[in-house]
Amino acid sequence: MKSEVKILPLLPLRGILVFPYMVIHLDVGREKSVQAIEEAMLQDRIIFLATQREAQTDDPGEDDIYQIGTVAEVKQLLKLPGGTIRVLVEGISRARIRRFVLGEPYFQVEVDQYSEDFKKNSEIEALMRSLVYQFEQYVKLSKRIPPETVVSVVNLEEPGRLADIIASHLALRIDDKQNILEAVNIIHRLEKLCAIVAKELEIVELERKINIRVRKQMEKTQKEYYLREQMKAIQRELGEKDERVVEGEELREKIAEAKLPKEVEEKALKEVERLEKMPPMAAEAAVVRNYLDWLLALPWNKGTRDRLLRT
Repeated sequence: MKSEVKILPLLPLRGILVFPYMVIHLDVGREKSVQAIEEAMLQDRIIFLATQREAQTDDPGEDDIYQIGTVAEVKQLLKLPGGTIRVLVEGISRARIRRFVLGEPYFQVEVDQYSEDFKKNSEIEALMRSLVYQFEQYVKLSKRIPPETVVSVVNLEEPGRLADIIASHLALRIDDKQNILEAVNIIHRLEKLCAIVAKELEIVELERKINIRVRKQMEKTQKEYYLREQMKAIQRELGEKDERVVEGEELREKIAEAKLPKEVEEKALKEVERLEKMPPMAAEAAVVRNYLDWLLALPWNKGTRDRLLRT
Protein backbone atom coordinates (compact mmCIF):
# COMPACT_ATOMS: atom_id res chain seq x y z
CA MET A 1 0.00 0.00 0.00
CA LYS A 2 1.14 3.53 -0.81
CA SER A 3 -0.21 6.49 1.13
CA GLU A 4 -0.57 10.23 0.65
CA VAL A 5 -1.20 12.77 3.39
CA LYS A 6 -4.22 15.05 2.88
CA ILE A 7 -6.30 17.46 4.96
CA LEU A 8 -10.02 16.99 4.33
CA PRO A 9 -13.39 17.92 5.87
CA LEU A 10 -14.89 14.97 7.78
CA LEU A 11 -18.50 13.80 7.53
CA PRO A 12 -19.39 11.41 10.41
CA LEU A 13 -21.88 8.73 9.29
CA ARG A 14 -24.60 7.21 11.49
CA GLY A 15 -25.62 3.58 10.94
CA ILE A 16 -24.06 3.41 7.49
CA LEU A 17 -20.63 2.77 5.99
CA VAL A 18 -19.33 3.70 2.54
CA PHE A 19 -16.78 1.49 0.76
CA PRO A 20 -14.46 2.59 -2.04
CA TYR A 21 -16.19 2.36 -5.46
CA MET A 22 -19.60 2.53 -3.72
CA VAL A 23 -22.10 5.13 -4.98
CA ILE A 24 -24.79 6.15 -2.51
CA HIS A 25 -27.16 8.96 -1.53
CA LEU A 26 -26.70 10.46 1.95
CA ASP A 27 -29.11 12.81 3.74
CA VAL A 28 -27.13 15.31 5.80
CA GLY A 29 -28.89 17.41 8.46
CA ARG A 30 -26.54 18.08 11.38
CA GLU A 31 -25.01 21.55 11.36
CA LYS A 32 -21.40 20.36 11.49
CA SER A 33 -22.01 17.86 8.72
CA VAL A 34 -23.71 20.44 6.50
CA GLN A 35 -20.75 22.80 6.91
CA ALA A 36 -18.32 19.96 6.11
CA ILE A 37 -20.21 19.33 2.84
CA GLU A 38 -20.19 23.04 1.98
CA GLU A 39 -16.42 23.19 2.64
CA ALA A 40 -15.86 20.18 0.36
CA MET A 41 -17.88 21.86 -2.42
CA LEU A 42 -15.67 24.96 -2.17
CA GLN A 43 -12.57 22.84 -2.70
CA ASP A 44 -12.31 19.76 -4.94
CA ARG A 45 -15.61 18.10 -3.87
CA ILE A 46 -13.48 15.64 -1.88
CA ILE A 47 -14.59 14.67 1.62
CA PHE A 48 -13.62 12.04 4.20
CA LEU A 49 -16.41 9.69 5.35
CA ALA A 50 -16.02 7.83 8.65
CA THR A 51 -18.67 5.91 10.59
CA GLN A 52 -19.60 6.65 14.19
CA ARG A 53 -19.12 3.88 16.74
CA GLU A 54 -22.62 4.55 18.12
CA ALA A 55 -25.34 5.70 15.72
CA GLN A 56 -27.34 7.25 18.59
CA THR A 57 -24.62 9.81 19.37
CA ASP A 58 -25.91 13.12 18.00
CA ASP A 59 -22.78 15.21 18.65
CA PRO A 60 -19.81 12.83 18.26
CA GLY A 61 -16.32 13.61 19.52
CA GLU A 62 -13.00 12.42 18.18
CA ASP A 63 -13.18 9.12 20.12
CA ASP A 64 -16.69 8.39 18.82
CA ILE A 65 -15.53 8.02 15.21
CA TYR A 66 -13.69 5.07 13.63
CA GLN A 67 -10.13 5.91 12.57
CA ILE A 68 -10.38 4.28 9.15
CA GLY A 69 -12.89 5.55 6.63
CA THR A 70 -13.28 6.36 2.95
CA VAL A 71 -12.21 9.34 0.89
CA ALA A 72 -15.12 10.15 -1.41
CA GLU A 73 -16.17 12.59 -4.11
CA VAL A 74 -19.43 14.53 -3.90
CA LYS A 75 -21.09 13.92 -7.26
CA GLN A 76 -24.37 15.75 -6.72
CA LEU A 77 -25.90 18.03 -4.10
CA LEU A 78 -29.56 18.83 -3.55
CA LYS A 79 -30.91 21.10 -0.82
CA LEU A 80 -34.13 19.80 0.75
CA PRO A 81 -36.74 21.66 2.84
CA GLY A 82 -35.80 22.03 6.50
CA GLY A 83 -32.11 22.63 5.91
CA THR A 84 -31.29 19.00 5.01
CA ILE A 85 -28.89 18.32 2.16
CA ARG A 86 -29.01 15.19 -0.02
CA VAL A 87 -25.67 14.33 -1.56
CA LEU A 88 -24.60 11.64 -3.99
CA VAL A 89 -21.11 10.42 -3.10
CA GLU A 90 -18.73 7.91 -4.66
CA GLY A 91 -16.07 6.21 -2.58
CA ILE A 92 -12.52 6.57 -3.88
CA SER A 93 -10.10 4.92 -1.46
CA ARG A 94 -9.42 4.01 2.16
CA ALA A 95 -7.79 6.46 4.53
CA ARG A 96 -6.74 6.57 8.16
CA ILE A 97 -7.06 9.61 10.43
CA ARG A 98 -3.66 10.91 11.55
CA ARG A 99 -5.04 13.76 13.65
CA PHE A 100 -7.99 16.13 13.97
CA VAL A 101 -7.10 19.58 12.64
CA LEU A 102 -10.44 21.28 13.45
CA GLY A 103 -13.36 20.46 15.70
CA GLU A 104 -15.43 23.57 15.00
CA PRO A 105 -17.40 24.72 13.03
CA TYR A 106 -16.93 21.32 11.32
CA PHE A 107 -14.48 18.44 11.61
CA GLN A 108 -11.34 18.68 9.53
CA VAL A 109 -8.81 15.84 9.63
CA GLU A 110 -5.35 15.00 8.36
CA VAL A 111 -5.46 11.53 6.79
CA ASP A 112 -3.23 8.96 5.15
CA GLN A 113 -5.00 8.17 1.87
CA TYR A 114 -4.08 4.69 0.65
CA SER A 115 -3.71 3.71 -2.98
CA GLU A 116 -3.69 0.00 -3.80
CA ASP A 117 -0.53 -1.21 -5.50
CA PHE A 118 -0.45 -4.99 -5.87
CA LYS A 119 0.94 -7.80 -7.94
CA LYS A 120 -1.53 -10.53 -8.70
CA ASN A 121 -0.27 -13.96 -7.63
CA SER A 122 -1.70 -17.47 -7.35
CA GLU A 123 -2.89 -16.91 -3.75
CA ILE A 124 -4.82 -13.76 -4.66
CA GLU A 125 -6.24 -15.47 -7.77
CA ALA A 126 -7.42 -18.45 -5.69
CA LEU A 127 -9.06 -16.18 -3.09
CA MET A 128 -10.79 -14.16 -5.81
CA ARG A 129 -12.21 -17.30 -7.45
CA SER A 130 -13.42 -18.63 -4.11
CA LEU A 131 -15.04 -15.31 -3.23
CA VAL A 132 -16.81 -14.99 -6.59
CA TYR A 133 -18.14 -18.58 -6.34
CA GLN A 134 -19.45 -18.03 -2.81
CA PHE A 135 -21.04 -14.73 -3.82
CA GLU A 136 -22.79 -16.41 -6.78
CA GLN A 137 -24.24 -19.06 -4.44
CA TYR A 138 -25.32 -16.39 -1.98
CA VAL A 139 -27.16 -14.40 -4.68
CA LYS A 140 -28.94 -17.56 -5.90
CA LEU A 141 -30.14 -18.52 -2.44
CA SER A 142 -30.86 -15.15 -0.85
CA LYS A 143 -32.85 -13.52 -3.70
CA ARG A 144 -31.98 -10.16 -2.09
CA ILE A 145 -29.46 -9.09 -4.73
CA PRO A 146 -30.28 -8.73 -8.45
CA PRO A 147 -28.63 -11.47 -10.57
CA GLU A 148 -27.18 -8.74 -12.82
CA THR A 149 -24.89 -7.78 -9.96
CA VAL A 150 -23.07 -11.11 -10.27
CA VAL A 151 -22.36 -10.43 -13.96
CA SER A 152 -20.69 -7.11 -13.16
CA VAL A 153 -18.67 -8.66 -10.30
CA VAL A 154 -17.41 -11.73 -12.20
CA ASN A 155 -15.54 -9.61 -14.75
CA LEU A 156 -13.58 -7.58 -12.17
CA GLU A 157 -9.81 -8.12 -12.31
CA GLU A 158 -8.77 -5.91 -9.39
CA PRO A 159 -8.93 -7.90 -6.12
CA GLY A 160 -9.46 -4.84 -3.90
CA ARG A 161 -12.27 -3.51 -6.06
CA LEU A 162 -13.86 -7.00 -6.18
CA ALA A 163 -13.82 -7.32 -2.39
CA ASP A 164 -15.19 -3.83 -1.75
CA ILE A 165 -18.02 -4.10 -4.27
CA ILE A 166 -19.11 -7.50 -2.93
CA ALA A 167 -18.94 -6.20 0.66
CA SER A 168 -21.10 -3.22 -0.27
CA HIS A 169 -23.87 -5.56 -1.51
CA LEU A 170 -24.00 -7.74 1.60
CA ALA A 171 -26.46 -7.06 4.41
CA LEU A 172 -23.87 -7.05 7.19
CA ARG A 173 -23.65 -5.40 10.58
CA ILE A 174 -21.66 -2.17 10.75
CA ASP A 175 -18.97 -3.92 12.85
CA ASP A 176 -18.41 -6.54 10.13
CA LYS A 177 -18.30 -3.90 7.40
CA GLN A 178 -15.84 -1.84 9.43
CA ASN A 179 -13.58 -4.91 9.83
CA ILE A 180 -13.49 -5.31 6.06
CA LEU A 181 -12.81 -1.60 5.57
CA GLU A 182 -9.94 -1.77 8.06
CA ALA A 183 -8.36 -4.69 6.18
CA VAL A 184 -5.94 -2.53 4.18
CA ASN A 185 -3.93 -5.56 3.12
CA ILE A 186 -5.64 -7.10 0.08
CA ILE A 187 -5.02 -10.74 1.03
CA HIS A 188 -6.35 -10.17 4.55
CA ARG A 189 -9.40 -8.42 3.10
CA LEU A 190 -10.18 -11.28 0.70
CA GLU A 191 -9.74 -13.86 3.48
CA LYS A 192 -12.03 -11.97 5.87
CA LEU A 193 -14.67 -11.53 3.21
CA CYS A 194 -14.53 -15.22 2.20
CA ALA A 195 -15.15 -16.20 5.84
CA ILE A 196 -18.04 -13.73 6.17
CA VAL A 197 -19.72 -14.82 2.91
CA ALA A 198 -19.34 -18.50 3.91
CA LYS A 199 -21.09 -17.73 7.22
CA GLU A 200 -23.86 -15.79 5.43
CA LEU A 201 -24.31 -18.75 3.07
CA GLU A 202 -24.90 -21.07 6.03
CA ILE A 203 -27.49 -18.67 7.46
CA VAL A 204 -29.29 -18.26 4.13
CA GLU A 205 -29.36 -22.04 3.61
CA LEU A 206 -30.81 -22.51 7.10
CA GLU A 207 -33.44 -19.81 6.40
CA ARG A 208 -34.36 -21.61 3.17
CA LYS A 209 -34.82 -24.95 4.98
CA ILE A 210 -36.94 -23.32 7.68
CA ASN A 211 -39.12 -21.59 5.06
CA ILE A 212 -39.63 -24.87 3.19
CA ARG A 213 -40.56 -26.65 6.43
CA VAL A 214 -43.00 -23.90 7.43
CA ARG A 215 -44.55 -23.81 3.95
CA LYS A 216 -45.05 -27.58 3.94
CA GLN A 217 -46.67 -27.44 7.37
CA MET A 218 -48.98 -24.63 6.22
CA GLU A 219 -49.91 -26.55 3.09
CA LYS A 220 -50.61 -29.66 5.17
CA THR A 221 -52.77 -27.69 7.61
CA GLN A 222 -54.68 -26.01 4.78
CA LYS A 223 -55.20 -29.36 3.06
CA GLU A 224 -56.49 -30.96 6.26
CA TYR A 225 -58.84 -28.03 6.86
CA TYR A 226 -60.15 -28.25 3.28
CA LEU A 227 -60.73 -32.01 3.56
CA ARG A 228 -62.47 -31.64 6.94
CA GLU A 229 -64.80 -29.01 5.50
CA GLN A 230 -65.55 -31.33 2.58
CA MET A 231 -66.37 -34.16 5.00
CA LYS A 232 -68.70 -31.88 6.95
CA ALA A 233 -70.49 -30.84 3.76
CA ILE A 234 -70.91 -34.48 2.67
CA GLN A 235 -72.23 -35.49 6.10
CA ARG A 236 -74.75 -32.63 6.05
CA GLU A 237 -75.95 -33.73 2.62
CA LEU A 238 -76.35 -37.30 3.89
CA GLY A 239 -78.04 -36.15 7.08
CA GLU A 240 -75.24 -37.59 9.19
CA LYS A 241 -73.52 -36.01 12.15
CA ASP A 242 -69.77 -35.62 12.45
CA GLU A 243 -68.33 -38.28 14.76
CA ARG A 244 -66.37 -35.63 16.65
CA VAL A 245 -69.53 -33.55 17.21
CA VAL A 246 -71.41 -36.61 18.49
CA GLU A 247 -68.51 -37.54 20.76
CA GLY A 248 -68.31 -33.96 22.03
CA GLU A 249 -72.02 -33.89 22.87
CA GLU A 250 -71.75 -37.17 24.77
CA LEU A 251 -68.76 -35.94 26.75
CA ARG A 252 -70.53 -32.68 27.64
CA GLU A 253 -73.52 -34.65 28.95
CA LYS A 254 -71.21 -36.80 31.10
CA ILE A 255 -69.44 -33.69 32.42
CA ALA A 256 -72.77 -32.10 33.36
CA GLU A 257 -73.93 -35.30 35.12
CA ALA A 258 -70.65 -35.66 37.01
CA LYS A 259 -71.21 -32.32 38.82
CA LEU A 260 -67.52 -31.50 38.84
CA PRO A 261 -65.95 -28.60 40.77
CA LYS A 262 -66.10 -25.36 38.76
CA GLU A 263 -62.37 -25.25 37.90
CA VAL A 264 -62.35 -28.92 36.88
CA GLU A 265 -65.48 -28.52 34.75
CA GLU A 266 -64.00 -25.53 32.88
CA LYS A 267 -60.81 -27.50 32.19
CA ALA A 268 -62.80 -30.54 30.98
CA LEU A 269 -64.93 -28.44 28.59
CA LYS A 270 -61.80 -26.82 27.12
CA GLU A 271 -60.35 -30.27 26.46
CA VAL A 272 -63.61 -31.29 24.75
CA GLU A 273 -63.32 -28.26 22.44
CA ARG A 274 -59.73 -29.24 21.63
CA LEU A 275 -60.81 -32.81 20.90
CA GLU A 276 -63.52 -31.66 18.46
CA LYS A 277 -60.93 -29.74 16.42
CA MET A 278 -58.52 -32.69 16.13
CA PRO A 279 -58.58 -35.35 13.42
CA PRO A 280 -60.12 -38.52 14.94
CA MET A 281 -57.01 -40.63 14.28
CA ALA A 282 -54.51 -38.08 15.65
CA ALA A 283 -52.24 -39.40 18.42
CA GLU A 284 -52.97 -36.36 20.57
CA ALA A 285 -56.74 -37.04 20.30
CA ALA A 286 -56.24 -40.40 22.04
CA VAL A 287 -54.32 -38.67 24.83
CA VAL A 288 -57.14 -36.13 25.35
CA ARG A 289 -59.81 -38.89 25.37
CA ASN A 290 -57.88 -40.88 27.99
CA TYR A 291 -57.47 -37.74 30.09
CA LEU A 292 -61.21 -36.97 29.97
CA ASP A 293 -62.13 -40.61 30.75
CA TRP A 294 -59.80 -40.53 33.76
CA LEU A 295 -61.21 -37.17 34.87
CA LEU A 296 -64.81 -38.42 34.70
CA ALA A 297 -63.97 -41.70 36.45
CA LEU A 298 -62.77 -39.98 39.60
CA PRO A 299 -65.29 -40.03 42.52
CA TRP A 300 -65.69 -36.25 42.78
CA ASN A 301 -68.94 -36.37 44.84
CA LYS A 302 -68.55 -39.68 46.65
CA GLY A 303 -67.06 -40.11 50.08
CA THR A 304 -66.61 -42.69 52.86
CA ARG A 305 -66.73 -42.40 56.62
CA ASP A 306 -63.30 -42.46 58.22
CA ARG A 307 -62.74 -45.29 60.68
CA LEU A 308 -60.00 -44.39 63.14
CA LEU A 309 -58.46 -47.18 65.19
CA ARG A 310 -57.07 -46.36 68.61
CA THR A 311 -53.85 -47.99 69.69
